[in-house]
Amino acid sequence: MAVKVDALDHLVINVSDVARSAEWYRTILGMEVRVFDPGPGKTPRTSLVFGNQKINVRPRNADKIDWLTADHQTAGSDDLCFLTASAPDEVVAHLKAHGVAIEEGPVAKQGARGTLRSVYCRDPDGSLIEISSYEDDAR
Repeated sequence: MAVKVDALDHLVINVSDVARSAEWYRTILGMEVRVFDPGPGKTPRTSLVFGNQKINVRPRNADKIDWLTADHQTAGSDDLCFLTASAPDEVVAHLKAHGVAIEEGPVAKQGARGTLRSVYCRDPDGSLIEISSYEDDAR
């Protein structure tokens, strides 16, 4: 029988400053910041929890012995799309209220289930963040 994945549990982003990034994702995207212990001899980790997923926030200069990771860690190289039930105009207003520059949007884009209405901005390291809603999910 072939292996087939059916969901994403978590992903890891490399950042230049864990505290700054965690605060941005908490304030701008409403994620819950959690610090957890990965086990004996390991450095405590920071994660961003939302829905049934999480993002682990890894300092780009973390010791590979302490944290198994990709061969090339570069802060600001991620393109992430997050879903929201908020309407695109609400996303724009929220970003503007927090002084976050809008790169593009609202624009129509193709998502996993169909057409999205997306607004693009950047996190503190310059990763591209897409905040999207499906027309049937938005308020």
